[in-house]
Amino acid sequence: MQVSETTNDGLKRGYEITITGDELAAKVDEKLAEAQPEIEMKGFRKGKVPMALLKKQFGPRLIGEAMQESVDGAMQSHLEETGDRPAMQPEVKMVNEDWKEGDDVVVSMTYEKLPEIPEVDFKAISLEKMVVTPAEADVQEALDGLAESAQNFEAKDGAAEEGDQVVIDFLGKVDGEAFEGGAAEDYPLTLGSNSFIPGFEEQLIGSKAGDEKNVEVSFPEEYGAEHLAGKAAVFECKIKDVKAPAKAELNDELAKQFGAESLDALRGQIEERLKSEYAGAARAVMKRNLLDKLDEAVTFDLPPSLVDAEAGQIAHQLWHEENPDVEGHDHPEVEPTDEHRKLAERRVRLGLLLAELGQKNDVQVSDAEMTQAIMNQARQYPGQERQFFEFIQQNQAAQQQLRAPLFEDKVVDYVFEMAEITDKEVSKEDLQKAIEALDDDEAA
Repeated sequence: MQVSETTNDGLKRGYEITITGDELAAKVDEKLAEAQPEIEMKGFRKGKVPMALLKKQFGPRLIGEAMQESVDGAMQSHLEETGDRPAMQPEVKMVNEDWKEGDDVVVSMTYEKLPEIPEVDFKAISLEKMVVTPAEADVQEALDGLAESAQNFEAKDGAAEEGDQVVIDFLGKVDGEAFEGGAAEDYPLTLGSNSFIPGFEEQLIGSKAGDEKNVEVSFPEEYGAEHLAGKAAVFECKIKDVKAPAKAELNDELAKQFGAESLDALRGQIEERLKSEYAGAARAVMKRNLLDKLDEAVTFDLPPSLVDAEAGQIAHQLWHEENPDVEGHDHPEVEPTDEHRKLAERRVRLGLLLAELGQKNDVQVSDAEMTQAIMNQARQYPGQERQFFEFIQQNQAAQQQLRAPLFEDKVVDYVFEMAEITDKEVSKEDLQKAIEALDDDEAA
């Protein structure tokens, strides 16, 4: 087997691999010899089939296997010897396409290797961490929001308005016949909640306690129950109470509705939640500042294939954000701009740097962390969590998409531990401005 270099230009590498016909034939004979003891064939005892007959019967298929194994082995040996790490899967092509049995096999292998990543003195990096202490007014505002969300209702005189709650008995009929699931007693319905069939709630606006009213509606064509879909229906309604929304009182009873033992305990929980939210936002700002410093301080050659792929992905994503009505990929080809390429270069450079740092320092994403990430993502698909879990388990690319940001954040945390970080007390408004600046940069 012979490997000769054909290209050495920057990060681009090209090689020609030659496997002699004798080497290939020897590998085929070796495979046949291994299999011979277990092969049975009509007219011969098990393990006694002549080698010549085996070669005639199985040789063509084994030649293909031997050829693939030889090429793969040559590639692996070359990469181990040179230390090259291809940026993407090497491209391998047969050179002598008119190959016939007995000839040498000649293939070309081309790839872009990952660059040498320079060492970075992370201890020399200085960062500021924005620290916000929750103000009493912020805690009170959050408490008031919880009280409003509790949405109690109190009896009122007069007609029902949108936002009010009516307590009703109803009986639904189609073609004069009551249908299953179309009746209830003492049902609390908030007008404007759109929880009933379109047109139902609007007809109860203006009703008073004690009124009786027939509500005439039509079930939607796409209604879940096929026997009702598109049918006209009449609901005989008796309005028993009309209630207006009332803000819940801030007391221990309200706190218990939200899982706290007392109002003071709920106040403490809210304060801790605000601290966590502020800390998360401050970390995002500090992470961006760190990446900006690394982007300015570290330079090295980038594999063009990675930059091209990233620029294409950025251009495609931004195009869809600007054209939200187009859901599929049946659209004109999106050409990356210079701005897209500039952003792609930054992402590739920082990605390679963080990946190298994580690998050198054995940064790992644990199974527990992956499981938590999958669970968080699955919550976005209520009722389909199991299908989502199965999809992730069977899809390596999807797993990598979830693992990549976890790995990056763990590497960033590793750098934070080495960098010089100074706390800086700021207001909530200052932190909000810093977060908005991050969003503006991402949108630019």
